[in-house]
Amino acid sequence: METIRIGLMGLGTVGSGVVRILNDHQDDLSRQTGSRIEIRRVLVQDKEKARDIALPSELLTQNAEDIVGAPDIDVVVEVMGGVVQTKGLMEKALRGGKHIVTANKDLMALHGAELLAVAQEHGCDIFYEASVAGGIPIIRALTESFSSDRITRMFGIVNGTTNFILTKMSGEGASYEDVLKEAQALGYAEADPTSDVEGLDAARKMAILATLGFRMNVALGDVSAKGISSVTKEDILYGKRLGYELKLLGVAERDGDSVSVSVQPAMVRKSHPLASVNGVYNAVYVYGEAVGETMFYGPGAGSMPTATSVVADLVAVVKNMRLKVNGQGLSKAYKEKKLQSDDRIFGKFFLLLHVEDKAGVLAQITQAFAKHEVSLESVLQQPNQENPKAEIIIITHDTNLSGMKRVIDELDSMDVVNKIKSVYRVVG
Repeated sequence: METIRIGLMGLGTVGSGVVRILNDHQDDLSRQTGSRIEIRRVLVQDKEKARDIALPSELLTQNAEDIVGAPDIDVVVEVMGGVVQTKGLMEKALRGGKHIVTANKDLMALHGAELLAVAQEHGCDIFYEASVAGGIPIIRALTESFSSDRITRMFGIVNGTTNFILTKMSGEGASYEDVLKEAQALGYAEADPTSDVEGLDAARKMAILATLGFRMNVALGDVSAKGISSVTKEDILYGKRLGYELKLLGVAERDGDSVSVSVQPAMVRKSHPLASVNGVYNAVYVYGEAVGETMFYGPGAGSMPTATSVVADLVAVVKNMRLKVNGQGLSKAYKEKKLQSDDRIFGKFFLLLHVEDKAGVLAQITQAFAKHEVSLESVLQQPNQENPKAEIIIITHDTNLSGMKRVIDELDSMDVVNKIKSVYRVVG
């Protein structure tokens, strides 16, 4: 039986999971692929570090060249992270005829198109299922299952850290600051949580999904991103009273030949399945012209779920090697990128305003909406003993984003409006 030789770059949470799966499932994997998959070398930062996973010391190296430049490595599995240095290493591996499996969303969001081009040029595979939504096979679904359909919309929860924080805030009435500390203590959030809580991690994932789903190169800079750091427990409480849960959503939509991609906190109707996706779980909705509505749900992170996606990609590479079709099935963007203007991006919006508590204020506010042709679904004034000003909650009907921005600008200039406390998109 042929042996496929693996160079594993990184032995952290995901890398350790990959080793466990390859060791425990070797017989099953050999039957599926017709080959034995053998870890030949593992890149680590410290060879002497104590580890939970047992590996012969001779397999460990602290020199990346021992993997990307080695003639006895067939496939490089990259789970160490990083962008600039990692990109150079991956390019060298591809030019040396090595196939790539990576879980690196930052690398693929920023340089995926370049790496795919190098891979195709040298007849190599580069697979990256684990870069989005952990153990959920969303990338394979977009590239294979939806290959005969045209996707019109994708949206969902693609960051487990923020979903954990918002779930705890909703369930316990806790503040953002307190729950963030808990998430850090549990290891769900990094010491510097900026990438997660400001929506950058989700934006990278949505750029990858939009590129694959719409067949055009959507860059990270094309994604409008807003995080959850300004979300308060009052926002969540008012949303719950009106039948909504607050979630950080990634949204990618196609209208004709143009697309829009964004990440933002959104009010999700409690009857919608996304409202009940809690904790560190992820869920992605995909709408196709032919298939209609589909939903993918599962753990968005963790050692074994993410490692499962990595090994699934590895199996795909090995099967391609046996068929001698590596590099032929790469999913590359081929459509011209066209981004939607704000007047073509539609949605409903939730606004929480702090206003002067006197007669005529509500009339002035509703006139501002009418002036810019934004119709209102509901207007509610909520008593709040902690706030001497009046609090008004408004939910609009479907309107375009440009009209909504004009309304917000006008409200911001009105003397009777003390503060536009919150603005969220409404879904479901």
